[in-house]
Amino acid sequence: MPETATLSPSRQRLLDSLAHRQPDRIPIDLGGSAVTGIHVSCVAALRDWYGLEKRPVMVHEPYQMLGFVEEDLRLAMGIDVTGVFPRNTMFGFPNSAWREWDFRGLPVLVSAEFRTVVEPNGDILIFPEGDTTAPPSGRMPLGSAFFDTIVRQPPLSDDTLDIQDNLEEFKPISNEDLDHIAAGVAAAQAKGCGILATFGGTAFGDIALVPAPFLKHPKGIRDIAEWYMSTSSRRDYVHQIFQYQCEVGLANLAKIHARIGNSVDAVFLCGTDFGTQTSQFCSVKSFRDLWFPYYKAVNSWVHANTTWKCFKHSCGSVERFFDSFIEAGFDIINPVQCSATGMDPAPLKAKYGDGLVFRGGGVDTQHTLPFGTPAE
Repeated sequence: MPETATLSPSRQRLLDSLAHRQPDRIPIDLGGSAVTGIHVSCVAALRDWYGLEKRPVMVHEPYQMLGFVEEDLRLAMGIDVTGVFPRNTMFGFPNSAWREWDFRGLPVLVSAEFRTVVEPNGDILIFPEGDTTAPPSGRMPLGSAFFDTIVRQPPLSDDTLDIQDNLEEFKPISNEDLDHIAAGVAAAQAKGCGILATFGGTAFGDIALVPAPFLKHPKGIRDIAEWYMSTSSRRDYVHQIFQYQCEVGLANLAKIHARIGNSVDAVFLCGTDFGTQTSQFCSVKSFRDLWFPYYKAVNSWVHANTTWKCFKHSCGSVERFFDSFIEAGFDIINPVQCSATGMDPAPLKAKYGDGLVFRGGGVDTQHTLPFGTPAE
């Protein structure tokens, strides 16, 4: 964009925040990514609250049952960021040919490939690529509001473990995917607000992706506990996965940038969680040995070739990784889980605010948000 171009207030306040300049107010992102999204039931309730046209909300990410924030609601709420999303959902099918679905009494819109079966106990099963002949890859228990991954771990033996089995999902980006991203960017630009893009392919060991709910018959290490143990006991094997994933991911980012240029403001690169409520999944030493080199490679490429800002998600108590996140080249950390040990926003801002933009976490989402009073 030419330097003389006038930016919208929404995009200006986002860019000011990403550049560590004081904006006119804190920019709002609600629905811009899978980790800053909003449940479809909440989108429906907000539309009612603001007196907007009553119509079924689109479920753009069925894994968490995230609702699409349309332009009328974005404007009503003063949301400053919109998202660009991958062509396929977490269950491996595209959002196309929307149809109405009864979500336990709430009418919503889902993809034609969103195919489910209700079990006798009321659980809802969903299938990879919408193929009901494949084993289901997600389960929504009765009383739940989103899907849990069904782990489909084949028999595992170190004698027959083949690295290719864990590389199936990492492929050169297709022209169809590039066209989808370009169309998403054009639609986002027309709104005149800040743009957060998710391209996929650079989430190293994201435990939501390891079981591969988008594959019909995943092979390799897919069990959650087995994966976590493998980051220690089979570290060379995991390094091989990350190295291949990094090579493919960098090539795909280059193709994406060649197509869309610097038209997005930030890119959600990885959602791997490193924190628990009170501690961490690994030591800083392990992080720097196994994850850091690949994060550094991706972020360095982004900073050398684009104006995009690099967005990292990690829940939990992760303050001890912040120096490494900064050194690896991440610009944005999401969220600040202020209910976790050592995650008080004020001292974190004072210590790391020059190196990281804190995105999300302004309220305790485990206690205050669901159970607190309006005053709280």
